[in-house]
Amino acid sequence: MRQCTVSLMIMLGLWAAGGVNAGLKEEAFFIRVVDEATGRGVPLVVLRTTNHLSWVTDSAGIAAIIEPGLMGQNVFFHVSSHGYTYPKDGFGYRGPRLDVRPGQWATIKVKRTNIAERLYRVTGEGIYHDSVLAGEKTPLANPVLNGQVAGQDSVQNCLYNGKLYWFWGDTGRPSYPLGHFAMAGAVSSLPGDGGLAPSVGVNLDYFVDASGFSRKMAPMDEPGMIWLDGVFAVKDAQGKMRMLAKYARMKSLGEAAERGFMVFDDDRQQFVPIVRGEHEFLLCADSGHPFAVDSAGEHYYYFAAPFPLGAVMRVKADWKSAIDPEAYEVFTAIDAGDKADGYRWVSTAKLLKTGKSRHDLIEAIRKERQANCLLYDVENGKKVTPHGGSIFWNAWRSKWVMITVQFGGEPSFLGEVWYAEADTPLGPWSYARRVVTHDRYSFYNPKHHPYFDEEGGSLIYFEGTYSHAFSGREEEATPRYDYNQIMYRLDLRDERLFLPGPVYETIAPDGTARYGTERQSGRKGTPAFYAMPPGRARQGLVAIYAVADSDDWRLVVKEMSAEEPPLFLALPATSAAEQGLTAPLYEYVHKTTHARRYGVQTPSGDGWVQSAAALCRVWKCPPVEPLADWQARPKTD
Repeated sequence: MRQCTVSLMIMLGLWAAGGVNAGLKEEAFFIRVVDEATGRGVPLVVLRTTNHLSWVTDSAGIAAIIEPGLMGQNVFFHVSSHGYTYPKDGFGYRGPRLDVRPGQWATIKVKRTNIAERLYRVTGEGIYHDSVLAGEKTPLANPVLNGQVAGQDSVQNCLYNGKLYWFWGDTGRPSYPLGHFAMAGAVSSLPGDGGLAPSVGVNLDYFVDASGFSRKMAPMDEPGMIWLDGVFAVKDAQGKMRMLAKYARMKSLGEAAERGFMVFDDDRQQFVPIVRGEHEFLLCADSGHPFAVDSAGEHYYYFAAPFPLGAVMRVKADWKSAIDPEAYEVFTAIDAGDKADGYRWVSTAKLLKTGKSRHDLIEAIRKERQANCLLYDVENGKKVTPHGGSIFWNAWRSKWVMITVQFGGEPSFLGEVWYAEADTPLGPWSYARRVVTHDRYSFYNPKHHPYFDEEGGSLIYFEGTYSHAFSGREEEATPRYDYNQIMYRLDLRDERLFLPGPVYETIAPDGTARYGTERQSGRKGTPAFYAMPPGRARQGLVAIYAVADSDDWRLVVKEMSAEEPPLFLALPATSAAEQGLTAPLYEYVHKTTHARRYGVQTPSGDGWVQSAAALCRVWKCPPVEPLADWQARPKTD
């Protein structure tokens, strides 16, 4: 049975009708914290007095101050929030002094230092707690308590039968410190089809038990926490669409008792096991978030397998393959033989025929991922290890985009969120930009929601789990927000998200070299260096074109033309910006063949003569073997 929790809303309605809410409007002092650039309310802003009383703004950016001793006083409020700031005064304090008066309002403006914009809390108690106290209109059907959920771990999503299904891990409740540990669930309507705009919120309709509390969506008789991931829909042998998930029954946070596949039972509205396996089941233990891909005319689901994040597992999108663990393929160089490129897609069944045990294969693939699934900070070139996250195609960028949290980051060990993009779902992943930071607080397993993309994909939405675990202390947990999901928005038109990508060198049989992005060249090649792709023009960049020179050609700096896009954009040769990440791009001409090549170092072999002056400055290739899957195309139908 699926139902909405309505009892509290009825109570609040009666409460307001009886005048109690109106009385609070007259007795409380309300502070609204807004983004100075947009005027939108900012959630999760902490307001703290000199005697350490504190309030946290709700999803509308409102804090209701109900403190008799402060009424009629001039009060200083320290203002702090992850990724937002307030100006310092002469003594270094960040905050305003406000006249606290019953029934009055004050507005505080903060500056966003995050690139991503924090929008609202998705789950938990009191999402619009202070707004309700103020008598303000809220967008949610259940603005203060829904499904009796106090806290929820990481999200999984699946579009199924025209609805968006939501699943979360361990779920807390108000009535006892322990909730349930077998996945919670809810459904919502899509934007434009009865659902709220993603900038406003998500109306979740929880699956609940007889008491009204979120019920277990994947119950099992055996002991242990049940975690689901890799949720996707595929037609069964009878042609009926079914929802599948990989499950893990956990002994502890890091050890599984068993893994296998579950299928959603539409009559019971719960997941039930369909294939049960050992703790070593798939060659990538965790599937992460699936996404649909066309590859060489076949429909696949690729998996953004976490820890570290990388799309190195896939399965054909048919029922027989989806429920067969040996049909799952991994991208690996194990036993590649004499293959020149080493890495290729190979099924579990084929790898097991090599004589290696499942355990040894899992360990070998894990080591490959650790070596190859890396990003580099575009500001300083430091290595970034992706933890959990997602990978999806973005129409605005015409790239695959990654949203991921960093493992071992600063100032938060598991709370620094990064954006990256690549030409294929496997890469080459390279330079990344931090878009969300936290001060010693975790924000793990972020997930981009591609069905919420707006304005041609230029606006994207992602959420993650906000928790003191791994990066902070329990006594510093943020009331109401801790162990819940928070939604962010990212505007890909922001020039700070213009990232250098690979410029590929392709060598023709006659030795002629050509350069360009993958989209322009139309064929795979080797990254020779990195530069800004066409369409990412910003101040301080120059346009590089290929022009004919008698019977030959060369790269030149030219004024950019709207009719003729450049090959790529780069820094001027004399630029002092980003010196540590960039290098001069030189022309090299061979003494004998007169072949012309471009690079940041002399090509291999003898006879190459470097030009006297550099053409421009480009970004260096990151020091990791690039992976790519050139046959993969986004499946959009």
